[in-house]
Amino acid sequence: MVQLGIIGGGVMAEAILSRILAEKIYSPNQVRVSEPRSERRQELVDRYGVQVTDNNREVAEATEMVLLAIKPQVFAQIATELSGVKMPLLVSILAGVPISKLEAAFPDRSIIRVMPNAPATVGAGMSAIAPNSHTTADRLAQAKTLLSAVGQVVEVPESLMDAVTGVSGSGPAFVALTIEALSDGGVAAGLPRAIATQLALQTVLGTAQMIQETGLHPGELKDRVTSPGGTTIAGVRQLELGGLRSALIEAVLAAYERSQELGRGN
Repeated sequence: MVQLGIIGGGVMAEAILSRILAEKIYSPNQVRVSEPRSERRQELVDRYGVQVTDNNREVAEATEMVLLAIKPQVFAQIATELSGVKMPLLVSILAGVPISKLEAAFPDRSIIRVMPNAPATVGAGMSAIAPNSHTTADRLAQAKTLLSAVGQVVEVPESLMDAVTGVSGSGPAFVALTIEALSDGGVAAGLPRAIATQLALQTVLGTAQMIQETGLHPGELKDRVTSPGGTTIAGVRQLELGGLRSALIEAVLAAYERSQELGRGN
């Protein structure tokens, strides 16, 4: 019997699928994926052994949960196709589609809106979730178990989803730019590109892990490695002159504001 249905077979859907199977939250015979492209359906069968179809209604009849992982542009079409299907729990990862719009299409259903991010593809994601008023504690726990397979999960009011987008949704791009810039700096100082990139990557990864595991405030860690009159404070001074903090704050706010605009259909 199909317990989990996934509508849409794109990158994020596959990331979640691969991790829930690896973590044995579901077995392949408990999952069915709908995907319009025949070659993509075959890829999912070959890689994961799940059931596939091009019929969205078949997938929406899953007994436990339906993951909606389509492009927001085709939401209206899919909603029409699924009219009348009594899904026990709908989990949506559609960017910019609010719970009110999901409820209008699927009234009286348990609905959870999710904002995942790109590191979910390697099991290191950050997912923010917001349930509607019909969602019970058990249904919420089901969704958290599913999403915990691709990283950490935090529950927020839906009103904060645009802010989440600015920090964790768009944040991977900001971090990637930082890593690239650190690598460029190493190359400018004479390091080979491969070594400079390895140094930058591991430094960012290790620093994040250190802060997470020790509970240190980022400012405290910065102070610990900043000696009086040393190299690090010289670099920190230059970053302050260049407005690094302000630039990152403004980047998050710009992403947040754009998310609001997209949610209004602008």
